[in-house]
Amino acid sequence: MRIEIWADVVCPWAYIGKRRLERALANGLGEQAEVVWRPYRIDPTAPAQAVPLQEALADPAAGEALAACAPGLSPEGNRDRVARIAAEEGLGPRWGAAWRADPHDAHRLIALALAEGGPRLQDAVVEGVLRAHFVDALDIGSPGVLGSVARGAGFAAGERLLAEGAADGLVRELVLTGKAMGVATSPTLVVRGQALAGAQPAETVAEFVRHAARREHRAVPEEVERLRHAESLLERRDPLGALVLLRPLLEGHGRDRGVRMLAARAYYASAQLGRAEKALRELVAQAPDDSYTRYLLGRTLQRGGREEEAATHLALARAMTPEYAR
Repeated sequence: MRIEIWADVVCPWAYIGKRRLERALANGLGEQAEVVWRPYRIDPTAPAQAVPLQEALADPAAGEALAACAPGLSPEGNRDRVARIAAEEGLGPRWGAAWRADPHDAHRLIALALAEGGPRLQDAVVEGVLRAHFVDALDIGSPGVLGSVARGAGFAAGERLLAEGAADGLVRELVLTGKAMGVATSPTLVVRGQALAGAQPAETVAEFVRHAARREHRAVPEEVERLRHAESLLERRDPLGALVLLRPLLEGHGRDRGVRMLAARAYYASAQLGRAEKALRELVAQAPDDSYTRYLLGRTLQRGGREEEAATHLALARAMTPEYAR
């Protein structure tokens, strides 16, 4: 049974949630579990070069972003509360981040550790990253700091892989996948399609894992899951994100009508009208009686100011499906 932790390593509740999950999985429950960390971003506007956290919190936008892992609390109230809870969880001896750092490379290192050494190595890297940020008050956006974390975790190749740009695209895809799944809090546990948001008490986490373990869950092929996630992003008004997830499907299953139709919708929604028109014309040629495809082609031409061409397709679409006349 796989337990996924969707979390941002600059969110203090991620570290507290890690300790609580470890306690929840003690006494035999963890023997049937494989814990995997996935990236989430609470502060996507973090600067490429880290800045002192106290300075950053003077920016209201930064304070709002950093408060996202504790909705309803001010940044000051969150820091005070989380410091007390961290002490109770045995995290310390000192506690508190000192830098507003971009965690993208830290997430890359964590993803690479999983790929290179499995969950055990990934866990060691996660622990090192969180300790560096919250206990040692280091800049986890720094290659030197991340290299030291990698070596300390027994991941000697990590620093080199980071320098080579490895896992950059993977992490960006995973962040989009989390968004498509509806992950909106750091941390969020996902087990067999069930989610538990927040760093819940260990007893709550244990009960959640037991319940999820009893739940029947039918895995779907990776390609189907990717297509569903891309559609979810489109429904969440992120057509560019949908296209990122669709890219491998377009390369490997480019003749599949469902894949091509979803791509055409994403092109249209992101105002890539030339690409939308090309895709839709091919789809209309294959299935002239598909009223929705013809309607979307008409709307695409209409948005491009080609009213006369659009009128023919819109009229045919409305003749086949009268509700398109509304």
